[in-house]
Amino acid sequence: MVRDLGSAQQFYGAVLGWEFRPAPFGDGFSVAFRDGAPVASIGAVTDVFNVPAAWTPYFAVQDADVAASRIRERGATMAVGPLAFGTGRAGLAADPAGAVFGLWEGDVLPDWSVGRGSAPAWLELRTRDAFAAAIFYGEVLEWAGERPGCCTVSYEHDHVVLRHGRDTIARIRGGALEAAPDPAVRARWHVHFRVNDLEAAVEAAGRLGGRAGSPVETSPASRRVVLIDPDGAPFTLVAPGKTARTAQT
Repeated sequence: MVRDLGSAQQFYGAVLGWEFRPAPFGDGFSVAFRDGAPVASIGAVTDVFNVPAAWTPYFAVQDADVAASRIRERGATMAVGPLAFGTGRAGLAADPAGAVFGLWEGDVLPDWSVGRGSAPAWLELRTRDAFAAAIFYGEVLEWAGERPGCCTVSYEHDHVVLRHGRDTIARIRGGALEAAPDPAVRARWHVHFRVNDLEAAVEAAGRLGGRAGSPVETSPASRRVVLIDPDGAPFTLVAPGKTARTAQT
């Protein structure tokens, strides 16, 4: 969600190599493609919904009204909708810890995914109580259910990991349960995007008004950095580390 669609397209096109096409959601929206596959949607709606610019995950549901009822029953908030939106119905919610996410009932573009190919590498929920968050989202979105196509949930290295088949879709990271809540730190969903050349992407972001929000973190498998776009929305770039590049070579 951004203030100006044209400026956002210019920024993300340069940083991530995206191309844009009109979205089926209506005027003011576009769908980003990379290597011919849909990656994300950008909408100039921050003024309409009176919300800050941000990357927000939208989870597909079979019935938006049922999902909205589950959200309210568990002490969370429906901020917008569900309401008719383009070819489907959408809603914007906040979980019990305040992390914002969306619901989508309707058709999804073919090949839209997370965790593989050109799609976002993964989503990460940063919250205080990962276990409580996993229960909330599992009950609302029917994760780890018995119906076909459900996701699996596991606990790995103090993270809750959500997978669909072999693809990692999301991670839930908690912490600081023993401390008093910090009002300056809020729970939020954070998106990670893949790039091949981290330095080139960071340079392009700086040239177009973005900035680094963290030092580059390096591990044998990956290198990553938090960027903040010109509207103030944070996201993370992930590039192959030395081990991954050697294996590819």
